[in-house]
Amino acid sequence: AGAAAEARFISSAKGKGLFATRNIRKGETVFVERPVVSSQFLWNALYNYRACDHCLRALETAEENAQRLLGKSSLVLPHPEQCSIRKELHQQCPCCQVTYCSAECRQAALEQYHQVLCLGPSRDDPTHPLNKLQEAWRNMHYPPETSSIMLMARMVATIKQAKDKEWWIKAFSQFCNKTANEEEEIVHKLLGDKFKGQLELLRLLFTEALYDEYLSRWFTPEGFRSLFALVGTNGQGIGTSSLSQWVHACDALDLPMLQREELDAFIDQLYKDIEKESGEFLNCEGSGLYVLQSCCNHSCIPNAETSFPENNFLLHLTALEDIEAGEEICISYLDCCQRERSRHSRNKILRENYLFTCSCPKCLAQADDADVTSDEEEEGEGETDDAELEDEMTDV
Repeated sequence: AGAAAEARFISSAKGKGLFATRNIRKGETVFVERPVVSSQFLWNALYNYRACDHCLRALETAEENAQRLLGKSSLVLPHPEQCSIRKELHQQCPCCQVTYCSAECRQAALEQYHQVLCLGPSRDDPTHPLNKLQEAWRNMHYPPETSSIMLMARMVATIKQAKDKEWWIKAFSQFCNKTANEEEEIVHKLLGDKFKGQLELLRLLFTEALYDEYLSRWFTPEGFRSLFALVGTNGQGIGTSSLSQWVHACDALDLPMLQREELDAFIDQLYKDIEKESGEFLNCEGSGLYVLQSCCNHSCIPNAETSFPENNFLLHLTALEDIEAGEEICISYLDCCQRERSRHSRNKILRENYLFTCSCPKCLAQADDADVTSDEEEEGEGETDDAELEDEMTDV
């Protein structure tokens, strides 16, 4: 069938973009992409959001997932056969007991990075360099989480283990790099006001845990900052949930009308109750680096969107409109609510989080609008939290 899209260089200001190589229909999957590296967020894992250590597939059954989010172990879900979790396939690393959804994921992790990162019997030893690094990161980066130091650790471990180290270095160098000043801004955004001291502490711990002669440049202050900014700029949020998989499967059931209404009412109530108990934190969450997805530029009227319908790290890019051959494929870095705001507000968010000013057709059409945010926007101004910004945590 051939790829429906390819990355092309646009300009030094804009960098790369993704373009359709043929006509794409609305609703069509443009591509499915696996990340070069990904990792679950550290607080997310600590709070028992159980996910495959490699592909982030949720490991709890839909019922266990709902029970935990509700804080109610007596809850019973109807239609349990619609749950896609297969516990009999789950496997653990025999040395450090991290859990995988399958033998394939355990093997893939071992071959790519886990030999270097396996903690073995030191899994719960707080003085182990990797545990010190993770603890330091958690103390700097509270929920809502937007990134993980372990994404960088897996990049280093991948190259350490690789036979063809240059191939991997090249793979990572495809991701958008920023100028030194922009890097400072991104790191500042991720670490807050104490960022210089924190970045240096992280670098020392990172070096203690992972130093490698071949990659010595990544461990220098400049190299480490670049690596940190690369992950901060290109990391795409990943969300998985066995409960939402079960809901999708239930939605597709062909039921008599009365049963359908009962089931829909049950699911609506379930989500209301969960929101009271757990707020917005429903998914197993992490982030990954995706070569093609990272080439997608932003538009306030996107013609494509990303999602994770397979309940793992496989990213689906789906067309929201018909897209013609040669047309640029754009996603939105803003969530639905943010997209409805004024051009001034949208660009404020984009400048602060992604360091650019948007010139999509919608922004150009509104270029003459007054540069003020309306009153009701002012009130909501302070409410945009980092999680919905970083890379608009994808709803699954």
